[in-house]
This record gives sequence, C-alpha cells and structure tokens, in this order.
Amino acid sequence: MINSEHLCMSCMREIGAVQQCPHCGYVVGTPQISPYLSVRSVIGNRYLVGRLLEYNGDGATYIAWDIQDKKAVTIREFLPDTLCTRPRGTKIISVSHGCEIAYNDCLADFLELWRKLTRMSGLSALVNVYEVFEENNTAYAICEYIESITLRDYLLRIKTGYIPWERAKTLFMPMLSTLGMLHTAGIIHRGISPLTLQIGRDGKMRLSGFSIWQARTARSDLTAQLFPGYAAIEQYGFEGQQGPWTDLYSFAATLYRALIGSDPIEATERLTNDRLMVPGKFAEQLPAYVINGLINALQILPEDRTRSVEQLRAELSASPSATVSGVDFANEAAEQEYERQPQRRPPQQPPQKRKRPSKAAQAKKNKNLALKAGLISAIVLMLIFLIVVLFMPRLKPTAPEETTQTVTKSGEMVSVGMFVGKYYSEITNNAYWLDNFKFEKKEEYSDKVKKDMIIAQSVEQGKQVSKGTTIVLTVSMGVEQIKMPNVTAMDYEQAKSLLTEAGFRVSKKTENNYGGHTPDTVKSAESSSGKTMKANATYDKGTTVTLRVWGDVQETVPTTASATTTRKESTRANVIVDKSEIEEESSSKKNTKTTEGETTTKKGSGSKTEKETTTVKEKEKETTAKEKETTSKTSKTTTTTPPTVTDPVMED
Repeated sequence: MINSEHLCMSCMREIGAVQQCPHCGYVVGTPQISPYLSVRSVIGNRYLVGRLLEYNGDGATYIAWDIQDKKAVTIREFLPDTLCTRPRGTKIISVSHGCEIAYNDCLADFLELWRKLTRMSGLSALVNVYEVFEENNTAYAICEYIESITLRDYLLRIKTGYIPWERAKTLFMPMLSTLGMLHTAGIIHRGISPLTLQIGRDGKMRLSGFSIWQARTARSDLTAQLFPGYAAIEQYGFEGQQGPWTDLYSFAATLYRALIGSDPIEATERLTNDRLMVPGKFAEQLPAYVINGLINALQILPEDRTRSVEQLRAELSASPSATVSGVDFANEAAEQEYERQPQRRPPQQPPQKRKRPSKAAQAKKNKNLALKAGLISAIVLMLIFLIVVLFMPRLKPTAPEETTQTVTKSGEMVSVGMFVGKYYSEITNNAYWLDNFKFEKKEEYSDKVKKDMIIAQSVEQGKQVSKGTTIVLTVSMGVEQIKMPNVTAMDYEQAKSLLTEAGFRVSKKTENNYGGHTPDTVKSAESSSGKTMKANATYDKGTTVTLRVWGDVQETVPTTASATTTRKESTRANVIVDKSEIEEESSSKKNTKTTEGETTTKKGSGSKTEKETTTVKEKEKETTAKEKETTSKTSKTTTTTPPTVTDPVMED
C-alpha cells in the first residue's frame, strides 16, 4: 500500500525517505509561494495538496493526492488575486474590502463553469472533472491527472518545429469535435493555445486550462491572461461579442503554429497591419482547402470569421482540388472580395468604320461555322450517350441499408463520448448526453465489473455520428446470485454434481467415521472462511463450497495418553479399595471364630490370627502382581475396554 508520507509532492511518486526526488528533482520541504495553499495541506478531508503547477487571474492549479482512491489528481482553486488574499498559515480566503460583489460574481461563474465540465466527462479530448465543492470561503474543482507535455514542448522537441497535415489532422480533428460539444453546452474556453493543449503518453491531445471569462478578457475585474498571437481581437476589449468564433480563432492560430512552425502575429498588430502569411514552401505542401479553412477562421473581425465548429470542420475536411503557391492571407482575402465586386469596363473608343468583307470571304466563313457547329453537336451527342450508358445503372434507386444510426433532419454531427467504465445512471442523468443520443440498455452478469457500470458501447468513442443516434450500452448486473441446494447426507458425487451445475466450485474434506455414518456422504457444507452455508440461501456465482464428507468406517479408536493415564489411576484406586475390604473381612472372620470357639485357647487364637494375616499378605502380593500385568497389557492394547480388576475377597 502506498504511504502518502513517502510521496514526492511534485510528481506523486513514492521516494521513501530521500530528500530529493530521483524522478523529478523536487527537494522535500520546498515552501509554496504565497498566497497559495501550503504543501501537504488537506482539503475536503480527502485531497493532499502538492506543488503549485500554474496560476492566472482566477485561480491556481496544484498537483494533489487522492487519499481515498490512492491516485494523483489536480486541484483548481478559485483565488482571484485582485479581489482577495490568504493570511499566512491559514487555508481560509479573505475577500478584500469593497470587492465583495465582484468576488461573489466571479465565484458564481467559477462554480457554474466547472459544474458544467463535470457533466462533460468522457469526451476523448478533455481532461475529466471529478468533483466540485466549496470550502475555506472559496471553491475547488478536482480533475483527472494525466502525465503529459504541452503542445508547445512537443513541437519544440521535433527537429523541424512543425508537423505535416496528416499528423496534425489526427491530433486536431478530435479536439474540434470536443470543442463543438463544449460550445453546445455553453462553454467558451477563450484560451486555446500551445500551452493549454496537452499531449499524453497515449498520443492523444486534450484541452486544459479552463478559466472564467473575466480572466480571459482585458479590462475586467481580474488580471487577464491573453496568449499573444492566439487571443482574438474581441478579447482585448474592442468592439465585438465573444462566442464560439472566439475559440475558432484560437484553434486556427494553434493549428497554424503546428503546421508552419512559428507563432501567428498578434491580433492587435494585425488590426493595423495584417502581414500574416503562409510561406511558399508550406503553401505547396498543404492542401488548398486547409489553407482556405485557416483563412476564414483567422479573419480579424468576428463578423467576418468562421462562425461554428461544424463550418470549420467541413472546410478542413473538404476534398483537395488544388494547391496554391505562396499566398498572403490579407491578399487572398482581398482577392476574394475583389471577385465578388462588379468589374469596371475600360472606356469605349469611338466606333471606327470597318471594311466590308467580300462575298467569297463571307461564304467561306459561313462554311467554317457550319462545320464547327456540326462537330460540336456530334461531340455533345457522344457525351450524352456515354453518360447514359456508363452512369445510368448507378442512378437506379437501391434499398436503404440497415443502420443503427438515426439521422435527424438537420444532419448535425456529434462526437460519441467514452461511456465504458462509467455508471449507467450517471450517463442517463446527464442532460447533454440525453440531448444528443438515444440509449438502449443491455444487461449481463459480470464477476469483474461493479453493478450498474457500463461494460461496452455499440459505437466507439470519438466517432462522428448524427445527433439522435441510438447507442447500445452493455451494463453490468454484478455477480450473479445463485441458491444453495440442500446437500446434507447426500452422496458426495451427487452433491458435487448438483453444486457444480448450480454454479458453485466444490472442494472436499474427509471426516473420521467410527461407525454410525454412511461413508462418502456429506456431513456439512462450509464456505472458504469456515462458515456453514445454509440451504436455500443465495451466494455469488463461483463461490467455493467445502463439503465435509464422512470417510470409511474405522474398527478401532486411537487411545490417547490421557485416557491411558486415567485408566491406570482408576485401577490403582480399585486396588486400594480392595485392600481395605480384605482387612475388614479378615477382622470380621477373626472375631467370629473367637466368639464361636469357646474352648479355643488364647494361644490357638493367636496362631489362627497370625495365619490369616499371612494369607492377607500373600493375597496383596498376588494383587500387586496382577496390577502390574494389567497395566502392561493396557499400555500395549488399542482397545477401549478397561482392565479387569481382581478382587481378593472374591477369590478367597
């Protein structure tokens, strides 16, 4: 088990008792800069705060450790430095005097943004948000931690500094689909750039760095974080409303950086002198439709720009028709505008008199015209014939193919999220998913997946489908429950067969049988923990049942040392009692003979008593000898029959 005391607070890997992390170089005990949370602070009674990763106008991001789930996460803390402070040594935020209204408004926007993002979990190009809660007079968002590098670092590691369109397409098109879903949910990022796009170990690009609009707009209550070259002109406080087109400008600028290898010119500079160009060598390599899509999305004024994700996706996915040589974005736009305007005709010259052609020349000209007309007609007829012969069969109506997708009248396309590994109730309670898809539930038992958790989905993650498409979700019913049959006193093989058929696993233990039980019949059924398994009770399918079975009947019972000792003591006790009885009986005989023999002298009486005493001693010796013989036999035999005790009185 991972010990949080031995974790590096920078990369959340175990480092033991060393003072410098061998993985990232972090030195244990490095203090956090003020006013941010101290290293090893705990929030929500669950999250151990680590190193500060980044901060901007609306808050800070930390790496952290989820004590409950034993995994690394990131924490986004609402901490607008222009509106509040944090006293040293405490976690509680103190709002600056006179800033209460602005602070509460921004806090409400922060909570709304991150709560919306929790409902977007499962999008392939988005970092998942687990939880949002309020504490310490502020708010926190707990997010998935993914080991990754920024797109900027990724491009800098490439020798050329840029990537070809085929590689860019695999990175950016899934991102464009996720962006469309965010816009549908009312979320505008306003900060898409090579610094907020992360590339993970799996090669996928994900969007991070979400902030409220006040932190991405100049002239607001917060310190604005604008990325030069990637922020749209409307974010600088100029005329123009922000919307999806704001993100499309940033997206196109980032795609431009990936394809060309240099940052775009800042929007404020382009406003007065637009010199944004595609160098000739790249224009020759890139498809014309890609350049056209970039031109439209990078228009300076919002009203001239691409308005929706669907429009930009269509432009970047069009079939290539031609390539262009070096093109200036401004000149290209000007040329398009020029083509839309009516062209001026040169001033007409005064008519001049022409020489009238001769009749022979006129006849020759008419003959040539007739020949040309006939040739053109023949060519047209030939083309019509070829079209009818070659293409008419393809125009025949065909029966529609069966499909699992439901196409809406609008034809709007949406991207399928990752549902596997999430709870079915979580998906079906998500308004966004219900608005874009229809779900069918297919249930099956699983001994590996928790109940109500999704095992599989019929349409793979990231696939573009029509809005309203039906997706079949396979949901776990948990481990199947089976009833325990009554197998007591049943033949083992019969019981084993019955249990196996029901879905149990069976093991066997043999019990000693000293008679009174039928061999190979079941004595009892127990679980692996030793508890008795009751008949008709329900258990998990696959549970191991231990059957205690009577063994073959044994003829003798092993004698224990304690039993032998007890029998010895019992034998000795009997012998002692017999001696006492012998003495009492001898005395009684002596008194009886003395009373009855009136003529017997004292000498005779003394001799008789002496003889009886001798007889008693002989009997005692005989008893002791028999006692030894009995004890010897008892130690050798395995029978439970107690040894026979010889009574001297009876022998007499």
